[in-house]
Amino acid sequence: MATGKTAPTHHPVTVVGAGLGGLVAARVLHVHGIEAAVHERDASPTARPQGGMLDLHEESGQTALRAAGLFEEFRAIIHPGGEECRVLDPDGTVRFKDTEETGRPEVDRNDLRRVLLDSLPEGTVRWGTKVTGARPLGDGRHEVVLADGTAFTTDVLIGADGAWSRIRPLLSPAVPAYAGVSFVETDLHEAAVRHPATAELLGGGMMFALADGKGFLTHLETDCSIHAYVAFKVPEDWLGELDFTRPDAVKEALLAHFEGWDDRLRALIADADGALTPRPIHALPIGHRWAHTPGVTLLGDAAHLMSPFAGEGANAALQDGAELATALAAHPDSFDTGLLAYEQALFPRAEHTAADSARGLDLLFGPNATENLVALMGGRTE
Repeated sequence: MATGKTAPTHHPVTVVGAGLGGLVAARVLHVHGIEAAVHERDASPTARPQGGMLDLHEESGQTALRAAGLFEEFRAIIHPGGEECRVLDPDGTVRFKDTEETGRPEVDRNDLRRVLLDSLPEGTVRWGTKVTGARPLGDGRHEVVLADGTAFTTDVLIGADGAWSRIRPLLSPAVPAYAGVSFVETDLHEAAVRHPATAELLGGGMMFALADGKGFLTHLETDCSIHAYVAFKVPEDWLGELDFTRPDAVKEALLAHFEGWDDRLRALIADADGALTPRPIHALPIGHRWAHTPGVTLLGDAAHLMSPFAGEGANAALQDGAELATALAAHPDSFDTGLLAYEQALFPRAEHTAADSARGLDLLFGPNATENLVALMGGRTE
């Protein structure tokens, strides 16, 4: 006799989160004939900006895109000249400039995400499906609950859902901690036309100007805007003291910390277009790992959130996604064997990368930041 109840949906492989790591995992699985369902809380691919420029490393991000069969598509979106790097003193003196290609070309994160999305079968990503929690059912299977109250089951659950992952508690009690640095993100639109002096000083790629535990990190974007991270080594509650609904007041408060700095740098605050975005930096403990649990694992920020000061976050997430999917494909009769192999390789690699990121934070916001950064980058001066 029928009960009137509908059996819950079941997915053999579920990815929670449609960031770069989750999408490359789904793509590599698809290349190997394994379909995955990707659940993403955003309502659409364009619901919010995905961030700025990324330099993709040959040994990690680029290798992942090769595994995904998307290397030529990646080459088509490279930002020409984006590998340029400059280091400035607060007075605007150029201390280091490098325009040579490094093998780590820059791409716009939004363009890269579009390439990954376009490579997946229609319907792979289920937009507007916010995951609120999950629980084990035994034998490696899990039930995943969505914000609308519906649920589904899965044989393999991959938490690719970022810093505040809803999947991580299945494996680890760790939560991200404040890393000691906060950003305020700003933009100068049409920089070369509307802000030519600042655009000329900063150059065509990335720029660092840091001293006394504060400064600016910038990228020239593919739309010819300058995206800036105004950075401060401050207590965790410092940003909360600023009212970001009053951008002019925030600008005034920020500029007070840069008295005496070159006006072309101060313009990144004074002339900023649009909203100012607060961004406290958090990280998981270096060496974060978990006891293997059948049927579930993590990748990207969910597994090893780190500060951005080694340029490794997105590259690590891409590498995670590709290596995880490859390991699953190598063990089609025992996905859990693939999960275990992935984690055994992940933990030491992630620990090394997170340690590099922590050292980068200390270098950029510690004593003699400019001298240390110039020395690290090769020491060539203008």
